[in-house]
Amino acid sequence: MGEIEQAKIIRIARESGAEVMPEPVDLAERVRELRRARGWTLEAAASQIGLARSTLSKIENGQMSPTYEALKKLAEGLGISVPQLFTPPSKGQVTGRMAVTKAGEGAPHITTTYEHELLAQSLRTKQMLPYRTRIRARSFEEFDGWVRHDGEEFLYVLTGIVRLYTEFYEPAELRRGDSAYYDASMGHNLVSVSPEDATVLWVTSLV
Repeated sequence: MGEIEQAKIIRIARESGAEVMPEPVDLAERVRELRRARGWTLEAAASQIGLARSTLSKIENGQMSPTYEALKKLAEGLGISVPQLFTPPSKGQVTGRMAVTKAGEGAPHITTTYEHELLAQSLRTKQMLPYRTRIRARSFEEFDGWVRHDGEEFLYVLTGIVRLYTEFYEPAELRRGDSAYYDASMGHNLVSVSPEDATVLWVTSLV
């Protein structure tokens, strides 16, 4: 988009009372960053925004100057205002990211002790990793040593009874509705002590 088109958008935005940065950013790069921040493919973004995939691709690559109507579609589809298309993101700016995972539609990841269902898989740059897990293990000896990894972890029991083993604490027995929050770099293992496999919700931080 040329300087004249950018100036026109800024003028319209100012007349509507919106605040605009004095130095607008590159539209192509801005749209691409906003799309990727939401974890959308070009196809998904085009469908959400209401533009043809080829049109969105050309906008992201600076190969065409969108009309004001196209800019309004971009802004509405991305959940922001038109002026925000031309302003750099601030630390507190809302990105509008969201992922919905229907029951049973998570990505499966099965181990000898757990059956994980990874949730919110459409978001590629999450700060948390949520997953629903069926606990198959019945004893500590079924594990090849402690499980440990970076970050912190939140555990919430959905069904059954579990026993949480940790490296520095006595085992804790948790029932439906009970929860635990712990340092995931500390060794930890979870087993089901109910007749059936217990199920839990785990949320692990990634930062």
